[in-house]
Amino acid sequence: MKTPERPVLAAARARKAGSASSITAQSALPYEDEDAGGEAFRAIDRMREALSAMATGGLSPAALMLAYFDWSIHLASAPGKRMELADKAGQNWGLLLTYMAAAATRPDATPCIEALPGDNRFRAEGWQKQPYTIWAQAFLLCQQWWHNVTRNVPGMTPHHEDVVSFTARQLLDMFSPSNIPFANPEVIHKAMETGGANFAQGFRNWLEDVGRMAMRQPPVGTEAFRVGHDVAATSGKVVYRNHLIELIQYAPATKDVLAEPILIVPAWIMKYYILDLSPHNSLIGYLVARGHTVFCISWRNPTARDRDLTLDDYRRLGILAALDAVSAIVPERKIHATGYCLGGTLLAITAAALARTEDQRLASVTLFAAQTDFSEPGELALFIDHSQLHFLDSMMWHSGCLSADQMAGAFQLLRTNDLVWSRLVHDYLIGKRTPMTDLMAWNADPTHMPYRMHAEYLQRLYLDNELAAGRFIVDGRPAHLQNIRLPMFVVGTERDHVAPWRSVYKIHYLTDTDVTFVLTSGGHNAGIVSEPDHPGRGFRIALSREGDPSVSADEWAAAATSKDGSWWPDWVEWLAGHSAPERVAPPVLGVPKRYPPIDDAPGTYVHQR
Repeated sequence: MKTPERPVLAAARARKAGSASSITAQSALPYEDEDAGGEAFRAIDRMREALSAMATGGLSPAALMLAYFDWSIHLASAPGKRMELADKAGQNWGLLLTYMAAAATRPDATPCIEALPGDNRFRAEGWQKQPYTIWAQAFLLCQQWWHNVTRNVPGMTPHHEDVVSFTARQLLDMFSPSNIPFANPEVIHKAMETGGANFAQGFRNWLEDVGRMAMRQPPVGTEAFRVGHDVAATSGKVVYRNHLIELIQYAPATKDVLAEPILIVPAWIMKYYILDLSPHNSLIGYLVARGHTVFCISWRNPTARDRDLTLDDYRRLGILAALDAVSAIVPERKIHATGYCLGGTLLAITAAALARTEDQRLASVTLFAAQTDFSEPGELALFIDHSQLHFLDSMMWHSGCLSADQMAGAFQLLRTNDLVWSRLVHDYLIGKRTPMTDLMAWNADPTHMPYRMHAEYLQRLYLDNELAAGRFIVDGRPAHLQNIRLPMFVVGTERDHVAPWRSVYKIHYLTDTDVTFVLTSGGHNAGIVSEPDHPGRGFRIALSREGDPSVSADEWAAAATSKDGSWWPDWVEWLAGHSAPERVAPPVLGVPKRYPPIDDAPGTYVHQR
């Protein structure tokens, strides 16, 4: 395999060997020398950044320092802001002292501050007793004050403000009383109950986890969720395979089916079986059991050899190749196309490009937690700016892909209290293993991102927002979402840190068609894996017809119909309403010679690590 430098130097030599007119044109731009020496110098910078990334976990020190200097300089130049912070500090001390005095005589004294929604660190009964309540109140007041310190600093760049506030919160959370063994009442109670044996067991748990990480083995408990047996177990066949995808056609479970098939396009940032977990919460199994013919793409897990795969390769070798196969297996029928996360973004791009060429193969478009406007992408944008993207680009240029560990680490940073600290306390301080679930086991089975595709995706969609701006080019022409005239079913989730629902909602502003929008409880994954009978689920739903007045996301939420339970039955009803009324005999699995069955589901690509 060629080293990363050779293609770069080859391109430079090709440019240098160009025509005389090219040389003349270049001589008019003396400050843009593109010779091989310049490429070599840039390769040195890339290598240095790639080596630095090993120590920083892929975070750009320059990006962090720029944010810190922006904050510190503007804060130092704002005497009014500093006076306000001093005043707030005095008020917080007064509140804490007043609460301490009240709690000394009344154990049920009203707290002076409440934890933010979703912060469950101090919910346990032990935290309602003294002195633990005082420690928790002091920490929450400190957390609130530091939020004020890092927010609304006059003149500060909004992105830098988000980065500094996020970093301060991460550092502060490290020193939360819940993470300190002798300040956490749950840990103390367990230590008294076991005579300290919980710490010994926690140490053994830690050693086991470190050993598994060193051996690149999955976490403890994942062995109970074997792919193809316990999860991803819906019966079917792989009916098509190319370098990038395996296409799975699922076996029918009813004597007749709806005429139009469903094609599911999951994100290649995850294994497809998030939609085919255990039999009781498999969305694919749910669709098949209700008379749908379902196809699903299983993406290849790329390696460094796939470094030059592009976003357009994923469109052509992925969605378009799958559409060709589905059309051949179920001829003369339109297709309900469904995309999840990044797969939904690419599906929207593909649908827009097909609409421009008057390709009539799609019956509808469904998007699960998929953004089409990246102007407000949520907390994930903390890791995406020009400095960070350049650093990440160098790291991927060196390795050929973005590793699964780096991807997982970025997502864990967005929810450290839920995904990091709570687990450390439970597994290592209390000494009791967190029970493994199918969703957790799936989350421990990540994928890689090829260099060129991921760099292009971050630059064109996140930084430049080309799709929403109408500048995303497909086959030499812009892919305008306004050209989509198909009915759309779009799902956003309330606690989504990857694709915030208000960002997902912006599909209303970019298309001129009927959009049924659902806002469901849960996060990016749990909100989609929301099977019927799952306790505590609920959602809001409303239809916006073509030509209806445009409303904001919050106005929509206030007016939408609220329902308890899962949104899956409503989607199945919606699909039936946009399908032919008659049911037909199930199609055979594959087509002889052209798309014959190759393997049993879930195929081979899903097992790649």
